[in-house]
Amino acid sequence: MTLSIKPAPIRRSLQIKAGQQKAFDVFTAGMGRWWPPSHSLLKAPRADVVMEPRAGGRWYERAVDGSECDWGRVVSWDPPGRVLLAWQLSGEWRFDPDFETGLEILFLPESETVTRIELEHRDIEKFGEAEEMARRSLDSDGGWTGVLRAFAELVEEAA
Repeated sequence: MTLSIKPAPIRRSLQIKAGQQKAFDVFTAGMGRWWPPSHSLLKAPRADVVMEPRAGGRWYERAVDGSECDWGRVVSWDPPGRVLLAWQLSGEWRFDPDFETGLEILFLPESETVTRIELEHRDIEKFGEAEEMARRSLDSDGGWTGVLRAFAELVEEAA
């Protein structure tokens, strides 16, 4: 009998000073306002990041020239508590419709004015030979830690 151990997902958690609905809305509908400009796959400057608000919706970035780059799709849309995304960016940071890892974001109310965000990026082993590099990048200060920090700063300003 052969046992295999699935690598641990990348997990981040933070509390923000904003209600659950506000946190969900800024994360999902306001992503273009807080997602770091350095984290773009476009050739032209980014105009927005779009997450279509429904299961099966697209998740993509749009440039000022109208060009677009898919990042993945919405798997489950459960406002204001949860969104599950299919991350379809390969280890080469290119969209691949045949590649998918899971990205779940929970918006857990601590009070009327404080929400705990729990992010889990799972299935990292699907990156294959690029797994170690992808994990280092996603698990770094420039990865999910910094991305969530940018989100927290914007949502707290808007609260």
